[in-house]
Amino acid sequence: MTAANVNHVSDLCDLAPAYIRSIAPYLPGKPISELARELGLHPDKIIKLASNENPLGVSPLAMRAMQAALNDIARYPDGNGFELKAALARRYGVAMAQIVLGNGSNDLLNIAARAFLAPTFEAVYSQHAFAIYALEIQYTGAKGVQAPACEFAHDVNAMLAAVTPHTRMIFIANPNNPTGTLIAAAELHAFLYKVPRHVMVVLDEAYNEYIPEALRSDSIAWLAEFPNLIVTRTFSKAYGLAGLRVGYAFAHPDIADILNRVRQPFNVNSISLAAAAAGLDDHEFVRRSYDLNQTGMRQLITGLTRLGISHIPSAGNFVSIKVEDAAGVFQRLLKLGVIVRPIAAYEMPDYLRVSIGLESENARFLEALAQSLPA
Repeated sequence: MTAANVNHVSDLCDLAPAYIRSIAPYLPGKPISELARELGLHPDKIIKLASNENPLGVSPLAMRAMQAALNDIARYPDGNGFELKAALARRYGVAMAQIVLGNGSNDLLNIAARAFLAPTFEAVYSQHAFAIYALEIQYTGAKGVQAPACEFAHDVNAMLAAVTPHTRMIFIANPNNPTGTLIAAAELHAFLYKVPRHVMVVLDEAYNEYIPEALRSDSIAWLAEFPNLIVTRTFSKAYGLAGLRVGYAFAHPDIADILNRVRQPFNVNSISLAAAAAGLDDHEFVRRSYDLNQTGMRQLITGLTRLGISHIPSAGNFVSIKVEDAAGVFQRLLKLGVIVRPIAAYEMPDYLRVSIGLESENARFLEALAQSLPA
């Protein structure tokens, strides 16, 4: 490429808005295949506890539905997702007009931001909250306002204090990723009551199925009380469909209508639609996933305590641990074939996030961690 062409491309890139050019892309967890290539390890000798995936794999009902749906992939999917919406409506007692489907719940966060934010507006999120929120805000040109956390958890009073006449959206993760902290139902309801009605609240409940039932918020019932509430959930975690990318949102019908105007046609493919609709009814698989997570969490915490490692109590399927020289520990774990998630980008440089795995995977992580800690 000639120098003139290089300069021309640079000039073309300058045509993108400054808020787009300044984006630092989201970095997902390292895949097993990438680590295998980098270190020459056999993929079967690597365990990945970095992306909060379901260690049980895929719901058997979802798997059968996927296989059946393969016969029809020459045709476009149902752009309205009727069967999945109908299943969700039956399950949660909402109208189909209140449901929006997404290519994972991240897609729904993006849809909500594009629908309600613009360069003259602001959106609030918490310190240590899911990194995608700040990115979704930046994509729209709106101003992101980070409210300080309290002991790694959302401080709802600080978030309310950050609201101005320019605020149009608040993002809340419950439980939060990567800290696993949970806002109590009563506290969350009181917060929603205080939020100005011109501010949309996006309540991200990607890990809802891992919360003990007695501690879960009745967020879907709150939709009737708070028309400015959007609740997002996913099939990526407890249902084991992370690779298919299926999420869903509940909102007031008029809000859902706005979101659907922004949503891309056919944003959820036919295989994903079939798998999610079937997986939603696999109550046994979700129960096993929850039970395994509870057992695995106890196993990890017991092992961490034995090693003298502190952690943030978590209501998700992961736990964030505090270690000296976290970056070095992460690299040493990689050499032992164990992938976890460094979270320095979340203003937590001394922490690593570890997904709950199978009993054998948890045990191997603890063994590798003991070998990787500074002397």
